[in-house]
Amino acid sequence: MSETLTLLQALIRRASVTPADAGCQDVLAERLAPLGFKDERLNFGDTQNLWLRKGTQAPLLVFLGHTDVVPPGPLEKWDSPPFEPTLRDGKLYGRGSADMKGSIAAFVTAVEGFIAEHPEHRGSIALLMTSDEEGPATDGVVKVVEALQGRGETMDWCLVGEPSSAAKLGDVIRVGRRGSLNAKLTVFGIQGHVAYPELADNPIHRFAPALQALTEEIWDHGNAFFPPTRLQVSNLTSGTGAENVIPGELVAQFNLRFSTELDEATIKTRTAEILDRFGLRYQLDWRLSGHPFLTAQGELKEATHAAIEHICGYKTRDDTGGGTSDGRFVAPTGAQVIELGPINASIHKINEHIDLADLERLSSLYRQILINLLA
Repeated sequence: MSETLTLLQALIRRASVTPADAGCQDVLAERLAPLGFKDERLNFGDTQNLWLRKGTQAPLLVFLGHTDVVPPGPLEKWDSPPFEPTLRDGKLYGRGSADMKGSIAAFVTAVEGFIAEHPEHRGSIALLMTSDEEGPATDGVVKVVEALQGRGETMDWCLVGEPSSAAKLGDVIRVGRRGSLNAKLTVFGIQGHVAYPELADNPIHRFAPALQALTEEIWDHGNAFFPPTRLQVSNLTSGTGAENVIPGELVAQFNLRFSTELDEATIKTRTAEILDRFGLRYQLDWRLSGHPFLTAQGELKEATHAAIEHICGYKTRDDTGGGTSDGRFVAPTGAQVIELGPINASIHKINEHIDLADLERLSSLYRQILINLLA
């Protein structure tokens, strides 16, 4: 049994449902301590954050991951217990196997192999782990990056182990992510009896044409790296539940995944202009999940492309799709950020799994990237 598989099994057995770490970070720290990695805990609130660094010189390559996982859901629907790693048909099943404990295990064995071959490598290597990626992401990487910046530690390259691959390992890498802006809109009306609409003001009727305008708005046309910005309504609630009552309020929640063609302030301004056009009385509350980021070029992207072609035998495709990742907190520091990880087809699902052959090749990919950058 391989070292990567053994480590992954040990991590899966720790039921680290967000924001719990369940001892995963202790395993990593103990594993890398003999190689000279300094163990530092940068915990905030209920979130466990681990900063492991070997070396003090630039350039610094950081492997970024999260030890927390999403809840397993109904246990009876799993073919094997979600926190008991199970080998079946050439795959390892268990919650977190693909998102993203498989990548974390591959990080560790890649680093071990690289240092054994290149003990006098240039620069520095670090691992940054959090237990707050699958949750609100308020006390995890965002806080650690602030702390590191506050004492002058600078990341040059950041490799995120998010499951980026689509049909086969390494066929897609993320070179950026769209921004994510959430809104809660409350439209005010006047409650009344449905038989006397002249004495009421129905917020549903008021909002209907504004909703159409919001969803039909062409926010931008995207660019070579990003698709056009989209607005999607996720929740729409109103009414008292009675058939004969005109509601007094309507609440809509919507999200915009936006490209680098737009910024937060512009979206807010244009949204208000649309709502004002229809004479609504409203309150609009915004929450930014993250700005868009892009690593269009640089040594990390080149090293990743070269490693995939060398190990896998084919070229990869640059992409910016998917949701948000913790890379959004690192990119504003000026670091180059790339995401490379397992096939994402089973993540967050019942019977999450990773192919055993992919797990070994993933470790080889990370090791080759280390060679390309630091050997």
